[in-house]
Order: sequence, then C-alpha cells, then structure tokens
Amino acid sequence: MNAILEALSNNGFALADYLVFGLYLVILVGMGIYLSRSQKGEEKSSTDYFLAGNTLTWWAVGASLIAANISAEQFIGMSGSAYRSGIAMAAYELMAAATLILVAKFLLPVMIERKIFTIPQFLRERYNWGVGLAFSLFWLFLYVFINLTSVAWLGALAIKMILGLPSVTGVLLGIQVDFTLLTIILILFLVAGTYSIYGGLASVAWTDVMQVTFLVGGGLITAIAALTTIGDALHIDGRAFGAFSEIYSHLNSIEGDHHFHLIVSRNPDIPNIMDDPYFDIPGIVVIVGALWISHIGYWGFNQYIIQKGLAAKSLNEAKKGMLFAAALKLLIPFIVCIPGVCAFYIMNGTYNGVPVYDQLSELLSGTITRSDDAYPFLIRNFTPVVVKGLSFAALAAAVISSLASMFNSTSTIFTMDIYKQLINKNASEHKLVKVGRITSICALLLALIAVYPIMGGADQAFQVIQEYSGFVFPGVVVIFGLGLLWKRASSTAAVVTAVGTFVFSILFKFLLPDVPFLLRMGYVFACLAAMFIGISLVARRTVPAEPQDEKSVRTQLIWSRILFVGALLSAAFGIIGLQFDGLRRYGVEAVFFLATMLLVLSICLHSNAKNKKQDMQAVPIDLSLFHTDRVFNIGATAIIAALVALYIFLW
Repeated sequence: MNAILEALSNNGFALADYLVFGLYLVILVGMGIYLSRSQKGEEKSSTDYFLAGNTLTWWAVGASLIAANISAEQFIGMSGSAYRSGIAMAAYELMAAATLILVAKFLLPVMIERKIFTIPQFLRERYNWGVGLAFSLFWLFLYVFINLTSVAWLGALAIKMILGLPSVTGVLLGIQVDFTLLTIILILFLVAGTYSIYGGLASVAWTDVMQVTFLVGGGLITAIAALTTIGDALHIDGRAFGAFSEIYSHLNSIEGDHHFHLIVSRNPDIPNIMDDPYFDIPGIVVIVGALWISHIGYWGFNQYIIQKGLAAKSLNEAKKGMLFAAALKLLIPFIVCIPGVCAFYIMNGTYNGVPVYDQLSELLSGTITRSDDAYPFLIRNFTPVVVKGLSFAALAAAVISSLASMFNSTSTIFTMDIYKQLINKNASEHKLVKVGRITSICALLLALIAVYPIMGGADQAFQVIQEYSGFVFPGVVVIFGLGLLWKRASSTAAVVTAVGTFVFSILFKFLLPDVPFLLRMGYVFACLAAMFIGISLVARRTVPAEPQDEKSVRTQLIWSRILFVGALLSAAFGIIGLQFDGLRRYGVEAVFFLATMLLVLSICLHSNAKNKKQDMQAVPIDLSLFHTDRVFNIGATAIIAALVALYIFLW
C-alpha cells in the first residue's frame, strides 16, 4: 500500500487532478441513477429498460455510439501505432465514418421498420429459430468472455500505466495475478455496472453524452497541450499550430518516413512482409477492400452498437444520430494519432540540428520504452494541472462507457432472445426487466472471474481480438446483409455460411500466412457470398414473390445495371493493375473485393426485381425506407468530401 501511495504522489498528478477525476466519477454515477429514476413511472417496461423507451434524440444516439465504440485500445493502442508507424491506422476510424452513412441509409431503416429488439431476433424472424439461437449464444459468449474482459483488461493496463502504479502480485485460485490490475478492473466494472444495471439503456445513452464530451474534449486538450509545450520549449512561432507544422515538415523530409501518410505501400527493402506496416494496413484495402467487412459487421450488425439506433425516437432521429457519429469519427484520429506522432518527434526528431528530446529534457519525466507508452508519456509530461485530470477522465470515460453498453446488450440478448423465447414466453414486463438486471450482474461476475485466465497470457490482446473478429465478420455480413436486402436468402444458406465463415477463415490463414489479414478476409467473403447465393437459388422453401409497383422494379433494375458495370470496371482495373509493380505495392488486388461486393448487390437487386419466387420469410421490399431528407444528404456529402480531402492531402 505504501508503494502505491508513493507512486500516486510522484507520477506528475496533483491533488487537483485527482479531485477532477473523482468529481467526474461522482457526476457520472449520480447522473446515471438520476436519469434512470426520472423515467416515466416506477415500473419500467422492457422497451424502457432495453431500448430507453425509444426516446433517444439524434445527438444522444450519435454520442452513445461513439462512447460505446472508443475505448483504451484507441487511446493507447492506436496512439502507439501512430508512434511506431504513423497515422495509417486512422483509416479504421475514418472509413467508419463512411460506413455509418451506409448503415444509416440502407440497413438501420429496415431494422427499425421491423421493430426489433436484438440482432438475433431479426435472424429468428428472417430465417428460423435455430439460426437466431445460435447467434444469441455466440454473441453472449463474445460479449462476456471476449469484449468485457478485453476492454476491462486494456483499460486497467492503461490506467495503471498512466498512474505509474506498481504491481502487487500474489496467487488467487491457483493463478498468479497482479492485484493492482485486478482492483482497477473491479472498480471499472462496479462504476459501469452501478448505473447501467439499474437504469438500463436510458442511463447508458444519456450519460454517454457527458462521456463523449470528456472523451473528445480531453483528447483534443491533450494533443493541443503537447503541441503548445513543444512550440514554447523550442521557441517556434505559432505555438501549437507552429509546432504541428514543424513536426509535419520534419517527418515528411525524412525519406521513407510514413508518419503522415494514410496509405501504406509495400516496402521492398523489408524482405519479411510481416515486419512491414503494409501487413497490418495494406495499401488501398482501407478504401476499396475488406476493411468494409469489419466495419459493416461492427457498425451494422453488432448489438451493443446498433441498439443505440434502434432506441431512437424515430427513424429520422436514428439516421441523424448515425450521421452525427460519423462526423465525430472524423475527429478521433486527430485525438489519438497526433499525440502518438508528437511523441515520436520528441523521442526521435531534431530541431535546428539538436535532438528534440535533449532540448525538452528538463521538462520530461521518464521515457518511452515501447510504442504503447506514447499516450501515457504525453499525459504525464505535457498536460498541466486539472487538464491532466480531464485527460485521465477522458480515458476512463472511454472504458466505462464501452463496458456499460456491453452489460446492457448482454442482458438484452439473453432476456429477449433466450429467456422470453425459450424459458418463459408469458413473462411480465416487470419480470423481463428483473431478468435483464440479474443477467448483467452475472455477466459482470463471469467476466471478472474470466479476465485473468483469458487475457492474462495475451501479449497483444487487441490484435488477438481483431483476428478473432475477422474470422466471424465475413459470415456475419453475408448472412445479415443478404437477409435484409435479398428476398431469396434462405435459412439453409445462412446455416452453411455460419459454419463456412470459420472453415474458410482457418483454411486461408494456413494456406496464405504471408497475405495481409484484411486481404484474406476479402477472399473469405467472396467464397461465402458465392456459396450463399448458390444455395439460396436452389432452395425449395419459396413462395410466389410479392407484387411490386413498376417504379420499384425499374429503380432496382437501373441500379443493378449500374452496379454490374461498376463490378466489371473494378475487376478490369484490378487485372490491369496487377501488371504494374507500382500498383501491386499498393495492394491493387483489393479492388477485386470491391468488384465482388458490387456484383453481389447487382445480383440481389436484379433478383428482387425479376425473380418470381422469394423465401418464405423474406423481408418486404420498400424503397421508401431508404429515402433521406435534405439535412442528411448535405451532412453526408460534407463528411464524404472531408474524407476525400484528407486522403488527397495525406495520401
């Protein structure tokens, strides 16, 4: 205990910083409990508890989406990646903005129209109860044993690192554990669980508005504070802006440096591709390749994400909320990547021929021994009193909000998809809410017990999660996407594809170990899509297709032709591009994924318009659902224009 107290007093944090952080926790829990009590009546219905009574406004939807998504892996992991190899990892955040627009326009409207509580519920209604149950069990396992444990583990590691806390080790249940780390995990679980378990999604979503304020504000303040300190210490005109300009110019003047490049090409001077940053972010795959699979699977068909959109007060509010989240996504790379680049410049750059670190040495405490130390290093050394507390609160906000969303979504899936469907079909609203709360408590306890056995031996937990998710998302996108958009999608195809996503992913991993993961995922998607369409076309569980008006048929056929031409042009470009070494270094084969995706959509639209048969449980085609108003269209255009400008400027 004395060692911990000494660390807390010598880590650069002042009493005011601890008070700011403590005040944040008190306000967070108090607000969550107050908001849950202020809902209509004392007796909550299942809609009140699991979907916030469908009361969320667009800004609450958008803020809650970002708060649920951003966690320690962004602040620590992505900042560390930016320190090591530059801002290319920001592509995950930037392309998510484009994905959110697509989800808002084409996927979410169908889900809201069908009034679903959960993603497995949609599968049950679209295919059969077996497919729905299988995915319910899968997501429960994923949330409890992968998502909750990993977010808590990475968050606790980050907090321990920033505070400079020593390890207090011992044996618990036969496992060697770090009790300092375990205590932080317990505190994170208790804070997130205190308001989310009692208040449900309403407490989670409305407190997320405050959380996102801390998250974005604290992140921006950290970046600006670091740049300002560098500018002042090096006597650079313009302070923060001048320092940024100097860092940008200096790193771009170094031949082979990619710190300010969003697209990473294959470096022939690195013989082993696995040592090349290209292996993690292979060229144009982030724009036209299988990164779209991860994003559509995550933002479109992930319960703890899409649940925020399902809880909106109207479809229009849900669409605007998604658009607001897309706009916030454009800020995240600057919040988490620029600090990492600043840290690299401090440790490796020169100014007027003198190492920057030597010029700042009197201001610095400690050093950076590994990439993930970058963000904690900046907080400790470059944020002033009170601001340091705000920055620390931003990191905690990111972790706590993600945990709270996962608790709520876990309880939603178990209560509505398993308990109500298989155990007690006539359960009262009061009983459903009670079961939801008990489920959240059980999830908390299970994750707390499992966190060390699962995450304790993982050297790079974030990479393990990405690999695991990448095995699943190709099948998820095919099953959910075609189930929503194609009338012939069959339950048999869904079952075979669910198994096939693991079989093909494992097969390609062993057959193509030197191929970047995001490219392999595209190959798996192509195989699964072909298999799904083939099985569905020969399925016998069909009925005569519902009649459509002439305008709907004509619109679908027009777009089918446009997409087919786009697929042909993409494939032709890929074939030609493979003949040029320069284009191959940028991963031009990623274009074949784009061709596959466009071809699949073209086939679905043509089939919907012309096929005289449809699956027995097909989703009705209503093109009016995809209509968006002028505000949405202007906002979406502005976001896409900003993305194009960023990629042109930082290519």
